[in-house]
Amino acid sequence: MHLEKSSAKRWTTTDTAKMAVVTGLYVAVTIVLSVVSFGAIQFRLSEMFNYLPLFNKRYTIAVTLGVAIANLASPLGIVDVALGSISTLIVLLICRAVTKNIVSLKKRMIITALIFAFSMFTVAGQLSFFYHAPFFFNWLIIGVGELLSMALGGGLIYLINQRIDLTK
Repeated sequence: MHLEKSSAKRWTTTDTAKMAVVTGLYVAVTIVLSVVSFGAIQFRLSEMFNYLPLFNKRYTIAVTLGVAIANLASPLGIVDVALGSISTLIVLLICRAVTKNIVSLKKRMIITALIFAFSMFTVAGQLSFFYHAPFFFNWLIIGVGELLSMALGGGLIYLINQRIDLTK
């Protein structure tokens, strides 16, 4: 059983509108909570949207654009826009590939959360390079923050999916 309906059709206006809403929500949640969205200690609740590509591939682009736009507010600016959005795109594609044959939504979400937490070495690397911050300590702290935000956000996405079919 796949969570996503396969189709070879082009994106509709409705698809584009849904993508825009997700992009906008990612940006809004990140900016509203910007005090904890950037830096060495991060709790980016907007990372909950990283689960949406598990339901429909169109959200891969929406989340990636959300990260790029939100990262304009980052202290690292354009560096974070480029590296953050490229990293997000790659990790979203990896998550979709790794979980595509797993039927259990809960297992798919857990695996996605773990992959994203591990991928925080990219953020730790930026902080180490630009601020001479300790790499492994930052990777641990940022990874734990990512895991916590994905766990909390994952619960919300799971509950939303119980009421709204996110594959559509």
